[in-house]
Amino acid sequence: MTLHQKTALGYAVILTLVASLNYLPIPGLVDAEGRTFGIFALDIYDDALHLVSALWALAAALISARASKMFLILFGTLYFLDGLLGCFTGSGFLDLGIFTWGVLDISYTLKFLSSAPHLLLGGFALFMGFKR
Repeated sequence: MTLHQKTALGYAVILTLVASLNYLPIPGLVDAEGRTFGIFALDIYDDALHLVSALWALAAALISARASKMFLILFGTLYFLDGLLGCFTGSGFLDLGIFTWGVLDISYTLKFLSSAPHLLLGGFALFMGFKR
């Protein structure tokens, strides 16, 4: 298994865990207002997005090194751009939030914190995807 395939497999595991955050009985993970880590609320659309992304990552890892590299580049681009949009608007495009909620009137700190996971996941995927 190549580094690209191992990385895609890692993303499959991480994204599956993210999709299950709202359903794990871990005290303190989701607050009384339904916000994960007290920062952002994950809804069924977010869970579906993360689960589909996990399945895409798993399929890519099992198919080939080339498929894994393509996954990392495409996934990385989409998630990183979604995170950038979230930094400025508080909403992303992958879960259609920018169309549903528009620009949110929240602090830039909260916009950044809620977008950081997509920036980190997307940025690392891009880095690994372009790595030889």
